[in-house]
Amino acid sequence: MPARFELFVARRYLRAKRKQAVISVITVISVLGVAAGVMSLVIALAINNGFRNTLQRNLLSATADVTLLEKEPGFGIENWRELAGKLRQAPRVVSASPSLYGAVFLSGPLQAEGAVLKGVELGGGEAGGLLGRLREGSVEGLRSGDPPGIILGARLAEKTGMRLRSLATVISPQGNLTPLGPWPKTERFRVAGIFESGFYDVDVAWAFASLGATQRLLGLEDVVNAIELKIDDLYKAPEVARAVERMAGPKFAATTWMEQNRQIFNALRMEKAVTWVTIGLIVLVAALNILITLVMMVMEKYRDIAVLMSMGARREQIRRIFMFQGVLIGAVGALLGLAAGYTLSFLADRHRWIRLDESVYALSYVPFDPRWVDGLWIAAAALLVSFLATLYPARSAARIPPAEALRYE
Repeated sequence: MPARFELFVARRYLRAKRKQAVISVITVISVLGVAAGVMSLVIALAINNGFRNTLQRNLLSATADVTLLEKEPGFGIENWRELAGKLRQAPRVVSASPSLYGAVFLSGPLQAEGAVLKGVELGGGEAGGLLGRLREGSVEGLRSGDPPGIILGARLAEKTGMRLRSLATVISPQGNLTPLGPWPKTERFRVAGIFESGFYDVDVAWAFASLGATQRLLGLEDVVNAIELKIDDLYKAPEVARAVERMAGPKFAATTWMEQNRQIFNALRMEKAVTWVTIGLIVLVAALNILITLVMMVMEKYRDIAVLMSMGARREQIRRIFMFQGVLIGAVGALLGLAAGYTLSFLADRHRWIRLDESVYALSYVPFDPRWVDGLWIAAAALLVSFLATLYPARSAARIPPAEALRYE
C-alpha cells in the first residue's frame, strides 16, 4: 500500500509528454538495451548448453562411463571373462562389456579408408550405445555367417561406397608374424548394418564386428584390451573408477568419460565464461542508458519533485520513485529479452537454422538447449544491474531543496 504512490508517479514519469520526447526515446533505448542483453545471454547459454549436452550424449554413446585398461601394454587381458564377471558385482555398475580395439583399413568400391574396428561380445552392454543407433540393418547380422558381419559408421560407409549387405575388404596392418616380419592380414566382411551417432568423428572412423571375428583378423588369442563399464550415475564415475581399480588389481588402471573428453568440456566451460563477459557488456551499456535517462528525468522534474516534497512527500519516497523507474525499465526489458531469447532458441533448434560443416565442428547444425533456470538468474541479474543504475539519480532527486527550487516560481 505505501509503495502505490511511488509506483504511480514512476509510471507517469516514464510516459513522457510531447515536450519530453528525448527522455521518452532514451527510455525506449534503455528498455531495448536490457532486452538485447537478456536475449543475447539466453541464446548464447542455450547454444553452450546445446553443444555440451549433444556432445556429451554422442560421446557417451561412443565411449564407456568407466574403462578398465592394462597399465602397461601387453598381449591383452587374458582372464577377461572372470574379470568382467567380478566387475559386474561392483556398486553402481550396470554392465561390463569386454572390447577389443584395432586399427584397420577398410577397402570399398570407391576408396580405402582407415578405421577403428571394435570387437564386441554380442549380448553385452554395447547394444544400448552406438549399436542402438542403427540406421540400417541389425545387430543380429554380427552373430554368425560366412563371411562375418560388420557394422559401419554412416560417414565411413559413404566414403568407401559401402552399402547394406555389400562385401568389404578389411586389412589388419599387424596381421600374421612371418619370417620376413609382420604381414598384413586380409579378411572379407559383409556389411550387416550402418549406424549414425550424429558425431562426425565417430561416424567417419568406427566399425563394429563380433569379438571372435576381430580377434581372428588381428591375429590374437582369446584376449581383449579393454573392459567397458556402464554405471547408474554418470557423475559418480571417478568413485566407481577407484573402486574398480582396487578390485582389478595393480596391473590395471581405470579411466572415466570425464578424463577422456576433458579438453572438449574445458573448452566449452571457457567459452561460457567468455560469453558471460562479452555479452555482459551489453547489459552494462543498457545500465548506463538507464542512468542517463534518470539523471535527465531528475533535471526535467526538478520543479515537480520540489512540489511533491512541499506537499509532504518524504525524501525516501522521492528516492523510491526513481528506483521504481529504473526497476520498471529493467523488468520490461528482461521480459522482452526472455520472450525473444526463448522463442528464437526454440525455433532455431527445431528447424536447425544454423548449419555446420561436420568435418570441422563434429555436428551438422548448432543445437540450442535453453533452460528455464538460466532465464531466472539472467532476469535477476538484469534487474540488479538496473537497480544499481538508479542509486545515484535517486539520491540526487531526494537531496533537492524544495524551497530553493520554488523560490522563483
